[in-house]
Parts: sequence; structure tokens; C-alpha cells
Amino acid sequence: MSERPKNHLERVFAGVNPTMAIASITMVFAFVLFTVTNAELANGIYTGAKAWIEGSLGWYYVAVVSAVLFFTFWVGFSRFGNLRLGQDDERPEFSNFSWFAMLFSAAVGTGLLFWSIAEPLMHMQGNPYMEMAGVAAGSAEAAQIALRITMFHWGLHGWCIYIVVGLVLAYFTYRHNLPLTIRSALYPLLGERIHGPIGHAVDLLAIFSTLFGTATTLGLGVSQMNAGLGYMFGWEISTTNQLLLIAGTSLVATFSAVSGVRRGILWLSEWNIRLSSILFLFLLLAGPTVFLLGLYATSIGDYLAHFIPMGLWTDANPERQWQGWWTIFYWGWWLSWGPFVGMFIARISRGRTVRQVVVGGMLASTLGAFLWIVIMGGTGVYLQLNGVDLASVANSDLTMVLYKTIEGLGVEWAILPMAGLATLMIVSWFVTSADSATLVICTILSMGDHNPPQRYRIIWGLGLGALAGVLLLAGGLQGLQAATIAAALPFSLVLLLICYCLVKALHQEEAALQQGSDLRVSARTS
Repeated sequence: MSERPKNHLERVFAGVNPTMAIASITMVFAFVLFTVTNAELANGIYTGAKAWIEGSLGWYYVAVVSAVLFFTFWVGFSRFGNLRLGQDDERPEFSNFSWFAMLFSAAVGTGLLFWSIAEPLMHMQGNPYMEMAGVAAGSAEAAQIALRITMFHWGLHGWCIYIVVGLVLAYFTYRHNLPLTIRSALYPLLGERIHGPIGHAVDLLAIFSTLFGTATTLGLGVSQMNAGLGYMFGWEISTTNQLLLIAGTSLVATFSAVSGVRRGILWLSEWNIRLSSILFLFLLLAGPTVFLLGLYATSIGDYLAHFIPMGLWTDANPERQWQGWWTIFYWGWWLSWGPFVGMFIARISRGRTVRQVVVGGMLASTLGAFLWIVIMGGTGVYLQLNGVDLASVANSDLTMVLYKTIEGLGVEWAILPMAGLATLMIVSWFVTSADSATLVICTILSMGDHNPPQRYRIIWGLGLGALAGVLLLAGGLQGLQAATIAAALPFSLVLLLICYCLVKALHQEEAALQQGSDLRVSARTS
């Protein structure tokens, strides 16, 4: 008997969950419509929510992130560390280099390129840690504290969020054959109800964080791309040029997402590492080589001596807003990207052990981020201490700090090539976040399919760029960034629940294995 012909709706939603597809599109459309038509009101609501969270719940964010950090290390180095994410005889799907390149590229985006130099320069001008230590602004001691704070914001506390989400999802997907979606991590708590409204709500929150977090990063990242092209070729800094850059970047990211993990995403991720190595090598050789080599070891030691007390510190001064502006903002940003990056880490981690994901994801990524901060941020700090006023550049135009640092080294023949390389890196690093985000959204909508329909990858890939462009025109990117940080609050509760669910499932699996072993022993002795 031949199959019944599919009707129009079945053809449209083939390969995805219709409820999730309709709900996600409706959510995005309603949110954008409200933001665009009521820009002032919307921005006021979003920034007000963000300010309330920073002022009233800063202690909560500090507690959650510190708890997740300790939990991640406990799982990785506990008796469960040798548990394989898949069948016991499986081996990793990707090589160590390919796995690390994709993980780091998806997680970092253009953030480190934007902040690795600018953030230390801004912290040098004043922060609570300097005040407590009695250190003068702009001094060498202030520079060391500034680098410590920057490394703290990009260190273990942030990476643990991504790693624990990826670890939990990989465990339930590859050992328990559940869909690769956030809802699956709640199975020990909800059982089959994960397939109902509660599961839909959790996955829609993940889609919101992924889509809007990536869109705001694109909208804000094109300002640095525009600055680079203006620096090299005299391009006007304008909304029109930024819209053109959004369109071009979105097309490349969509093509990469359509190509899949093993082609576009893997290829771009590996080239990100290679291109970054060229820029690092230039800064290391053309800049203060001995200073930077010594600074790396010194800064890691300084970080290790302070990261636990820094991670538990809350500012008791209600009038000082520094912690809300910086640390709480960073914790909210890491949390808001947690579902997206965590799901992508799970996607590429099949066959690895729990300990391999924790050690590789936490330690290797943190050391990589520190190398980036020390080479780039250390170069900026060195130039600032030796008469090149980069702090004023950071205060007036953050997008130009990277280019002025390259210029400040005084290697005339290399300024244009290195500025071009830096601009290309901004594009390539963002593309590898955007294509990974597109793949994650489509994976959620297809209920965990590792190869979701290509037409949906195209729709959501281009839609991400269109969303960034519309919000850029409406002036809503800053407010949307605040909304994304606010969305981290409900996800923080989900994060705590999935940690509990992982522990429960690990103990249940251990008990089942032990019972099976006892039964085998009993059978042999009878």
C-alpha cells in the first residue's frame, strides 16, 4: 500500500517538531515587534530588569557560578570521571585538536578580540581590588591587578558553565539515548513529562538565549569590523555599512551551517586557531617578548592565588556599581550562552570520557584564553605603561583599541597586514559562533537530530542576520543585550536542576551496574 500523500503543513514541518517550530517563530516575531515598535519602553524594561538583577541578585549569580565550578571539578575528578559519553567501547569522533578548535571557536566568538586589550586598560584606571590593595591607578601594580581581573572574567568560572551543560547533555544523549536538547537533562526529575509543555518551555528558553545572544554579538561585532575597514580603507562608520557587513557575515555563517560540522564548522574552527597564532606570533616578536613570556607565568600564578576568593567576593558597598557592571554582567553573559555552547559541546563530544571533557574543556580552554589575554592585553598594558595612551582610546572608542595597539608597536610595514588579519579574525571567529548557533537551534527544533533539515538551517541562519539588522536599525541592540542577560536568571535555575539530575542519574547507573555485578557473582557461586 502506498503512503498517504503529505499535506502542506506536514511538508512544511517535516523533520522538526511543529509545536516548537511555531512557538519559536511566534516568540521571536512578538519579541522583535515589541522591541521595534516600542523601542524606548522595551529598552527601559530590559535595562531595568538587568539593573535590578545586578543590584539585588548579584550575590545569587556569584553563588551559582561558584557552586557550578566546584561541581564541575568534583564530577570530572570523581569515580565517575572514567565514564564514557557513549558506549563503553566508543572512541572520540574528533581528534583533540579539532575538538578543542570547535569548542573554543563556538564559545569565544569575537568577545576576546574585543575585550582582551580594552578590558585591562579600563580596569587599570580603577576597580575595587586596587582600592583594597591601596594601589595607584595607571601603575605597574594596577596593570597586574587589571590582568588578573580580566583572566578571572574569562577563566574557570565562565568555562564551567559551558562544560557542565555540555557534559550533562552528552551523558543523557549518548548513554541514555535521549534527544540532544536541554529538556533531556531534566529526565531524572520529570520523566516522560519532558516531552510536554515543561520540556517545550525549557527548550524555548534555550532558543531565546541562543538566537538573541548571537544576534546581539553580531550587531555589536560589526561595529568593530566597520572600524577595522575604516582604519584600513577609509570606510565610513555608518549603519548602512554595518548592515552590509551583517548580511555578508550571515551568508557565510549560513553556508557553513548548511555544510555541517565535519565540513564548514570544523574547517573554520581550525583556521581560527591558525590565524590567531599568526597574530600572536607577531605581537610576541614585534612587542615586548621577554616581558610577555614572563607575564604569562606570573599572571597564571597570580590568578591561581586569587580566583577562589574573587569568585566568592560580593561588594558590600551599595553605592559602588563596579561588580554589577563587570563581574555580574559577565556571569549573566556566560549563563545566557550556556544552552547554545553547551549543546554544541555535547554534539562534538561523543566517545570522550567525563574527565576528558572536564580537563580538556576547562583547563585547555582557560589556558588558551589566558594566552590570548596575556599576549594581547599584556601588549596593550606594556604600551600604556611606556607612554602610548591606549586608555584614552578605550574610553572613547572600544572598537579602535585593537588597531591602535598594532599601530603602537611601531612596525610600519606590518600595520596594514596585521590590521587586515585582525579584521578577518573578527569575521571568522564570529562566523564559527553563528553557524554553531544555527545548528543548535535547528537541532532543538528537530528534537535532537544531529543533521537537522537544511532548509531550516538556511531559514534560521539568514533569520539571525535579519534579526540583528532589524534591531540595529531600531536601536534596540543594547536593550536586547540587557534582555539576554536577564534571560540568564531562569536558566540559572535550570542549570542547578540539571546538575542535580546528573548526580541522581550517575548514582542510579552505578547502583544498576553494581546490582548486575552482584547478580553475576551470585550466579557463579551457586
